[in-house]
Amino acid sequence: MADSILEETIIKITKEQAKRFLLSYQKLLPSRQLKDKDGIVEYFKQVKTIQYDPLNKVGRNPDLVLQSRIKGYKPYMLEELLYKDRILINGWDKNRSIYLTEDWPYFKRYRNDFYNHHKNNEHINEIIHQIRHHISEKGPLSSIDLNFDKKIDWSWSPTRVARAALESMYESGELIIIDRVGTRKIYDFSKNHIHEDILNATEPNKKERDFIKWLVFRRISSIGLLWNRSGDAWLGFKKIKKVERTLAIKELINEDKITEINVEGIKIPFYIRSDKISLFKNLKNNKMQFNSTNFIAPLDNLMWDRKMIKELFDFDYVWEVYKPIKERKFGYYVLPVLHNDEFIARFEPEFDRKKKELIIKKWWWEPEINGKNYIYSVKESVSDFMKYLDAKSLTGFEEILH
Repeated sequence: MADSILEETIIKITKEQAKRFLLSYQKLLPSRQLKDKDGIVEYFKQVKTIQYDPLNKVGRNPDLVLQSRIKGYKPYMLEELLYKDRILINGWDKNRSIYLTEDWPYFKRYRNDFYNHHKNNEHINEIIHQIRHHISEKGPLSSIDLNFDKKIDWSWSPTRVARAALESMYESGELIIIDRVGTRKIYDFSKNHIHEDILNATEPNKKERDFIKWLVFRRISSIGLLWNRSGDAWLGFKKIKKVERTLAIKELINEDKITEINVEGIKIPFYIRSDKISLFKNLKNNKMQFNSTNFIAPLDNLMWDRKMIKELFDFDYVWEVYKPIKERKFGYYVLPVLHNDEFIARFEPEFDRKKKELIIKKWWWEPEINGKNYIYSVKESVSDFMKYLDAKSLTGFEEILH
């Protein structure tokens, strides 16, 4: 490899360099280098979005993403940025997500598509005017505040028409989520909480082609290093065909917004943001040795393309939460364990909120990994994880020692 990789048109790197770049971009190497709410905003400015999932075994997915990057992270920090400061907002991006409120204008196409999808639902149309009146007169509400109990087909399964109507108004942009009480969403008019300069801004991408190019660049930004191979990394409400991605990638390269990367031993090229090439130089010059272990969220940005993770890290991870028990190889809600730049284990945690007890139900070391070499670092990470959960006791540490 040439002394100055910056001088090459197409950068050629080893798998080790690719891994370290990806983890450095994702603020996982070194770990927990960011602090407080400012650190959360900094991370969002880099990766643009975090996928939301309501399952809460040891925190929801966004909390698990942030606890591995933000020193001293607590869930209230994210809640304040969402529901008090309004710097972040819930919305559709990579499925249900959280992103910067300033990005609201870019997703007008999504909101319009949702509106067109729902506008002819007669069950929703029967009550939507009453919901608007209710909010206008009484303020923010959730579905339990509405006495519309008829069940209709919706999304994954039948649900109350009140919930479906609120979700349709949220998805089309008329309402936003202004708070959560457990799993219950509290809605209010978007105009009451989003600054009018953002709320009424013209969509920046006039043409569909420009929007697709913007979305491809955004998805590369969300991960840091990505190939043009169909997979979960490209999932989202907007179905983009591979031929459209390929054209967008060519245009982004020509505009010097992204750069092609060839990784030794992998035939498919990767892409990074051109303004992040300097990270390679920094990593090459940085001789520091790290010793940190992180517990990674199942839907972490790092894990969006699990085929890519298998190729780079030789770590085969499947989120088995929706699999029948008999078909699971490991467990229900299993977290990958990352030590420096390699995955060394996975484990199934649980949190007893009444007892404030972290339970390690099962721990699996990766093949060829001698767990004894990592016990001290893992113990520190378990301690940090307990602080994040506000856990007072621990059960199951012996699982790690086996």
